[in-house]
Amino acid sequence: MSQTLHRPPLPPFTHETAKEKVRLAEDGWNSRDPHNVAQAYTTDTRWRNRIEFVSNRQEAEAFLSRKWQKELDYRLIKELWAVDGRRIAVRYAYEWHDEAGNWYRSYGNENWEFDDNGLMAHRYACINDLPIQASERKFHWPLGRRPDDHPGLSELGL
Repeated sequence: MSQTLHRPPLPPFTHETAKEKVRLAEDGWNSRDPHNVAQAYTTDTRWRNRIEFVSNRQEAEAFLSRKWQKELDYRLIKELWAVDGRRIAVRYAYEWHDEAGNWYRSYGNENWEFDDNGLMAHRYACINDLPIQASERKFHWPLGRRPDDHPGLSELGL
């Protein structure tokens, strides 16, 4: 896959184009398609995700495959926190359950840096998992893209 692939919107980001980029990332991750999601990253992307470090697109795809095999019925909401040129900071929460049916809401922050083609070159994530009861879930939509009328993090008080 050529690294000349363009993934608009491209940097430098404005507040509005950064919001668009965040929603596109959310939509991608909610697809739970590791191969397609990995295409949004440079071939030499660098990630820090909890205690795991990713050094390229192939490792990112493998990481995502493992993640969604473990984190079942995954639903994610991302929200723009800050933007500066080619960097975007987001906060997010996602809900999922394990094979035993235990539910969690995972909260996190990510710092992203993009190349000129709009591919993510760096992703630094900090995440905390909160066990919840199924009755405490707030993310109720069919698997896949969050509907436009579903509340975001701020509207949900998260």
